[in-house]
Amino acid sequence: MWRLVALATLLFAEPASAKAILFVGNSFTFGAGSPVMTWNMKSVTDLNRDGVGGVPALFKRFATESGLRFDVSLETSAGRSLDWHLHNRRTLLDRSWDYVVLQEYSTLDPDRPGDPAKLLSASRQFAAMFHARNPNVKIGLVATWSRPDQTFPHEGHWAGKPIERMALDIRRADDRALQASGKIDWVIPVGQAFNCAIASGIADANPYDGIELGKIDLWADDHYHASTPGYYLEALTVFARVTGRDPRKLGPRESAARELGLSSYLAMRLQRVAYELALVGRCSRSGRVSKPRQTRARPLP
Repeated sequence: MWRLVALATLLFAEPASAKAILFVGNSFTFGAGSPVMTWNMKSVTDLNRDGVGGVPALFKRFATESGLRFDVSLETSAGRSLDWHLHNRRTLLDRSWDYVVLQEYSTLDPDRPGDPAKLLSASRQFAAMFHARNPNVKIGLVATWSRPDQTFPHEGHWAGKPIERMALDIRRADDRALQASGKIDWVIPVGQAFNCAIASGIADANPYDGIELGKIDLWADDHYHASTPGYYLEALTVFARVTGRDPRKLGPRESAARELGLSSYLAMRLQRVAYELALVGRCSRSGRVSKPRQTRARPLP
């Protein structure tokens, strides 16, 4: 009898509803300068209808591989700040969401690099707007990476400082926004994940002088946007912080990495970095993982 009851429960139980998540940002979210930009774009809803997959599409794939149901939407525009999105795309965004991921311009204020004033104002207004629609919404701020083009050339705002410094300054600004708002749940430490990949010996610190043998370039050829591995690391870090899932469990057979041409070994190393920064809150500075055994690739699910 109990077996019949269990079977009936499985047959008639309603599946868990998908959670609605919104990504708002610019080229750092839509994956400019890499194949990530248009990868798997049909799996997500681009509210601007620009044909973008980007980091949101990677998030969607990771969620699906982890047995999580998300309806993923994005609103992105190149070179724009959160203040711009707030004043120019509000009608697209002002609705009920379960999760929201906000990404500010890479230097905080395009006209006054390093100044967090507009971030503080726009993130506070966004948080109030989203909470008015859904009091239970969870909101994250993406703390973006250091830009070599702002660090190594003498005209850069962070010129002469260690490559890690810009990411740490962005993180401090996002922390201030979180505290000031009272309605933002997380800062997502993408820039610090980049720093950790460098400290762990996975990535080269200065693409201007060439890439050291055995290391990867986290940035695109413009030394500004991310490379494919850089966006993959960004998406892993967002996924881990938003869902609380250990990205290492995606493992060496993770399908997005394979489709984008990343080796299983590199995927596992980046998964570890994302785990450490998003869930543990520290960098072990050890990029070592056990190399996966060579096996025949499985067909995609």
